[in-house]
Amino acid sequence: MNVVLFGPPGAGKGTQAKELSQKYDIPHISTGDILRANVREGTELGLKAKEYMDKGELVPDQVLIGLIKDRLEEPDCANGYLLDGYPRTIPQADALTGILNEINKPLDSVINMGVGDEELVKRLSGRRSCKCGESYHIMFNSPKEEGVCNACGGQLYQRDDDREDVIRQRLAVYNDKTKPLIEYYDNAGLLVNVDGAGLVDSVLADICKIMDQYK
Repeated sequence: MNVVLFGPPGAGKGTQAKELSQKYDIPHISTGDILRANVREGTELGLKAKEYMDKGELVPDQVLIGLIKDRLEEPDCANGYLLDGYPRTIPQADALTGILNEINKPLDSVINMGVGDEELVKRLSGRRSCKCGESYHIMFNSPKEEGVCNACGGQLYQRDDDREDVIRQRLAVYNDKTKPLIEYYDNAGLLVNVDGAGLVDSVLADICKIMDQYK
Protein backbone atom coordinates (compact mmCIF):
# COMPACT_ATOMS: atom_id res chain seq x y z
CA MET A 1 0.00 0.00 0.00
CA ASN A 2 1.31 3.40 -1.03
CA VAL A 3 -0.02 6.24 1.09
CA VAL A 4 0.58 9.92 1.77
CA LEU A 5 -0.42 11.04 5.27
CA PHE A 6 -1.56 14.63 4.97
CA GLY A 7 -2.60 17.32 7.44
CA PRO A 8 -1.61 20.59 9.13
CA PRO A 9 1.12 21.02 11.77
CA GLY A 10 -0.06 19.42 15.00
CA ALA A 11 -2.58 17.09 13.35
CA GLY A 12 -0.73 14.07 14.75
CA LYS A 13 0.76 12.70 11.54
CA GLY A 14 3.99 11.57 13.20
CA THR A 15 2.16 9.82 16.04
CA GLN A 16 -0.14 7.96 13.67
CA ALA A 17 2.62 7.15 11.19
CA LYS A 18 4.66 5.38 13.88
CA GLU A 19 1.73 3.10 14.74
CA LEU A 20 0.77 2.49 11.11
CA SER A 21 4.33 1.65 10.11
CA GLN A 22 4.49 -1.08 12.73
CA LYS A 23 1.01 -2.44 12.04
CA TYR A 24 1.41 -2.73 8.27
CA ASP A 25 5.19 -3.32 8.17
CA ILE A 26 5.85 -0.48 5.74
CA PRO A 27 8.39 2.32 6.28
CA HIS A 28 7.36 5.74 7.55
CA ILE A 29 9.20 8.08 5.22
CA SER A 30 9.74 11.62 6.47
CA THR A 31 11.44 14.11 4.16
CA GLY A 32 13.32 15.53 7.14
CA ASP A 33 14.69 12.09 8.02
CA ILE A 34 15.68 11.48 4.38
CA LEU A 35 17.59 14.77 4.24
CA ARG A 36 19.43 14.15 7.50
CA ALA A 37 20.34 10.58 6.53
CA ASN A 38 21.75 11.58 3.14
CA VAL A 39 23.72 14.48 4.61
CA ARG A 40 25.09 12.20 7.33
CA GLU A 41 26.05 9.50 4.80
CA GLY A 42 27.57 12.02 2.39
CA THR A 43 25.64 10.88 -0.68
CA GLU A 44 25.85 12.94 -3.86
CA LEU A 45 22.34 14.33 -3.40
CA GLY A 46 22.95 14.73 0.33
CA LEU A 47 25.99 16.92 -0.33
CA LYS A 48 23.95 19.05 -2.74
CA ALA A 49 21.21 19.42 -0.13
CA LYS A 50 23.78 20.37 2.53
CA GLU A 51 25.00 23.29 0.42
CA TYR A 52 21.55 24.86 0.67
CA MET A 53 20.93 23.88 4.28
CA ASP A 54 24.23 25.41 5.39
CA LYS A 55 23.10 28.71 3.85
CA GLY A 56 19.74 28.50 5.61
CA GLU A 57 17.98 28.09 2.28
CA LEU A 58 15.24 25.64 1.30
CA VAL A 59 16.43 22.53 -0.51
CA PRO A 60 15.25 22.83 -4.15
CA ASP A 61 12.44 20.55 -5.29
CA GLN A 62 14.62 18.79 -7.87
CA VAL A 63 17.11 17.75 -5.17
CA LEU A 64 14.40 16.70 -2.72
CA ILE A 65 12.47 14.63 -5.25
CA GLY A 66 15.73 12.85 -6.18
CA LEU A 67 16.25 11.92 -2.53
CA ILE A 68 12.68 10.66 -2.25
CA LYS A 69 13.01 8.59 -5.43
CA ASP A 70 16.17 6.93 -4.09
CA ARG A 71 14.45 6.19 -0.77
CA LEU A 72 11.35 4.68 -2.38
CA GLU A 73 13.53 2.33 -4.43
CA GLU A 74 15.08 0.78 -1.32
CA PRO A 75 14.09 -2.86 -0.54
CA ASP A 76 11.99 -2.05 2.55
CA CYS A 77 9.51 -0.20 0.30
CA ALA A 78 8.70 -3.34 -1.69
CA ASN A 79 5.33 -3.73 0.06
CA GLY A 80 4.53 -0.03 0.22
CA TYR A 81 5.37 3.16 2.02
CA LEU A 82 3.87 5.86 4.21
CA LEU A 83 5.00 9.30 3.05
CA ASP A 84 4.81 12.14 5.58
CA GLY A 85 5.73 15.80 5.04
CA TYR A 86 5.76 15.68 1.27
CA PRO A 87 4.39 17.02 -1.01
CA ARG A 88 3.68 20.50 0.35
CA THR A 89 2.92 22.36 -2.87
CA ILE A 90 1.20 21.52 -6.15
CA PRO A 91 4.50 21.60 -8.14
CA GLN A 92 5.91 19.09 -5.64
CA ALA A 93 2.80 16.93 -6.08
CA ASP A 94 3.24 16.99 -9.86
CA ALA A 95 6.89 16.00 -9.50
CA LEU A 96 6.02 13.21 -7.06
CA THR A 97 3.38 11.80 -9.43
CA GLY A 98 5.97 11.67 -12.20
CA ILE A 99 8.52 9.88 -10.02
CA LEU A 100 5.98 7.37 -8.68
CA ASN A 101 4.84 6.50 -12.18
CA GLU A 102 8.46 6.11 -13.27
CA ILE A 103 9.23 3.58 -10.51
CA ASN A 104 5.79 1.95 -10.77
CA LYS A 105 4.71 2.81 -7.21
CA PRO A 106 1.67 5.06 -7.70
CA LEU A 107 -0.33 6.29 -4.72
CA ASP A 108 -3.25 4.25 -3.44
CA SER A 109 -4.56 6.98 -1.16
CA VAL A 110 -3.94 10.40 0.37
CA ILE A 111 -5.31 10.38 3.91
CA ASN A 112 -6.11 13.90 5.08
CA MET A 113 -6.22 14.36 8.87
CA GLY A 114 -8.49 17.37 9.31
CA VAL A 115 -8.18 19.42 12.53
CA GLY A 116 -9.49 22.95 13.19
CA ASP A 117 -7.04 25.81 13.70
CA GLU A 118 -8.02 26.50 17.33
CA GLU A 119 -7.55 22.86 18.30
CA LEU A 120 -4.14 22.90 16.60
CA VAL A 121 -3.09 26.02 18.49
CA LYS A 122 -4.14 24.36 21.76
CA ARG A 123 -2.20 21.20 20.93
CA LEU A 124 1.01 22.86 19.79
CA SER A 125 1.18 25.70 22.32
CA GLY A 126 0.79 23.22 25.18
CA ARG A 127 3.94 21.29 24.32
CA ARG A 128 6.91 21.47 26.68
CA SER A 129 10.39 20.09 26.08
CA CYS A 130 13.44 19.15 28.13
CA LYS A 131 17.09 19.27 27.10
CA CYS A 132 17.32 15.52 27.80
CA GLY A 133 14.92 14.87 24.91
CA GLU A 134 11.73 14.14 26.87
CA SER A 135 8.58 15.99 25.82
CA TYR A 136 5.30 16.74 27.58
CA HIS A 137 1.98 18.50 27.12
CA ILE A 138 0.38 20.63 29.81
CA MET A 139 -3.05 19.13 29.05
CA PHE A 140 -2.48 15.63 27.65
CA ASN A 141 0.82 14.47 29.15
CA SER A 142 1.76 16.76 32.01
CA PRO A 143 4.85 16.14 34.18
CA LYS A 144 4.43 15.03 37.80
CA GLU A 145 5.75 18.40 38.96
CA GLU A 146 4.83 21.49 36.94
CA GLY A 147 7.72 22.67 34.78
CA VAL A 148 10.04 19.84 35.83
CA CYS A 149 11.08 16.82 33.73
CA ASN A 150 10.10 13.43 35.19
CA ALA A 151 13.18 11.76 33.70
CA CYS A 152 16.05 14.07 34.67
CA GLY A 153 14.60 16.80 36.88
CA GLY A 154 15.54 19.45 34.32
CA GLN A 155 13.57 22.63 33.71
CA LEU A 156 11.00 22.32 30.94
CA TYR A 157 10.76 24.98 28.27
CA GLN A 158 8.54 26.00 25.37
CA ARG A 159 10.19 25.84 21.95
CA ASP A 160 10.08 29.05 19.94
CA ASP A 161 8.01 27.38 17.21
CA ASP A 162 5.41 26.35 19.82
CA ARG A 163 4.55 29.95 20.74
CA GLU A 164 1.01 30.92 19.71
CA ASP A 165 2.07 33.71 17.34
CA VAL A 166 4.50 31.41 15.54
CA ILE A 167 1.92 28.60 15.38
CA ARG A 168 -0.65 30.87 13.77
CA GLN A 169 1.95 31.96 11.20
CA ARG A 170 2.77 28.32 10.43
CA LEU A 171 -0.92 27.59 9.96
CA ALA A 172 -1.30 30.61 7.68
CA VAL A 173 1.53 29.30 5.50
CA TYR A 174 -0.05 25.84 5.48
CA ASN A 175 -3.46 27.20 4.49
CA ASP A 176 -1.91 29.28 1.71
CA LYS A 177 0.67 26.88 0.26
CA THR A 178 -0.30 23.35 1.26
CA LYS A 179 -4.06 23.23 1.74
CA PRO A 180 -4.69 23.54 -2.05
CA LEU A 181 -3.36 19.98 -2.30
CA ILE A 182 -6.61 18.78 -0.75
CA GLU A 183 -8.48 19.81 -3.89
CA TYR A 184 -5.61 18.55 -6.08
CA TYR A 185 -5.80 15.01 -4.68
CA ASP A 186 -9.58 15.08 -4.42
CA ASN A 187 -9.75 15.79 -8.16
CA ALA A 188 -7.35 12.88 -8.70
CA GLY A 189 -9.72 10.57 -6.83
CA LEU A 190 -7.15 9.79 -4.14
CA LEU A 191 -8.26 11.89 -1.16
CA VAL A 192 -9.89 10.35 1.91
CA ASN A 193 -10.75 12.63 4.83
CA VAL A 194 -10.38 11.58 8.47
CA ASP A 195 -11.41 13.58 11.53
CA GLY A 196 -8.06 14.12 13.23
CA ALA A 197 -9.51 15.93 16.24
CA GLY A 198 -10.53 12.79 18.12
CA LEU A 199 -8.59 10.57 20.52
CA VAL A 200 -5.40 9.04 19.12
CA ASP A 201 -6.76 5.47 19.16
CA SER A 202 -10.01 6.53 17.51
CA VAL A 203 -8.20 8.36 14.71
CA LEU A 204 -5.89 5.38 14.25
CA ALA A 205 -8.87 3.02 13.88
CA ASP A 206 -10.39 5.27 11.21
CA ILE A 207 -7.13 5.36 9.25
CA CYS A 208 -6.74 1.58 9.52
CA LYS A 209 -10.18 1.07 7.98
CA ILE A 210 -8.93 2.95 4.92
CA MET A 211 -5.56 1.25 4.72
CA ASP A 212 -7.02 -2.24 5.15
CA GLN A 213 -8.57 -1.83 1.70
CA TYR A 214 -5.10 -1.88 0.13
CA LYS A 215 -3.61 -4.87 1.97
